[in-house]
Amino acid sequence: MRSTSASIATGLLFTLGLVLTGSLLTAILLSFTDLKESSLPYFTYTINIISLLLGGIITGRRCISRGWYYGGLTGITYFLLVVLIGFLGFDAPMRLATLYYLFGAFLISALGGVIGVNMAARR
Repeated sequence: MRSTSASIATGLLFTLGLVLTGSLLTAILLSFTDLKESSLPYFTYTINIISLLLGGIITGRRCISRGWYYGGLTGITYFLLVVLIGFLGFDAPMRLATLYYLFGAFLISALGGVIGVNMAARR
């Protein structure tokens, strides 16, 4: 079994990398196509969901056991980082929707962790 903190860090870095790449691609699409800015929330949620799921899978594959737990911790860590950036950089207040985002990030990453553990068990 690998170090759990290193596994969570790897999943978190993978998630952040996917979010940054997806955001860059979305910005390019908005700049060079006829897409409207009103479609931006759909892109944002889709990018975050896919990134959290894949980050949870990476964490689960590296941890080999308790994928829901370590995948969920990856989602919570990502959430805390996003909230910290939003609070410090943009003075974004905490709202009820923020707690829904925490719950969603945990669930999606935990699901990814379960999938990742099962993928690791088949190897």
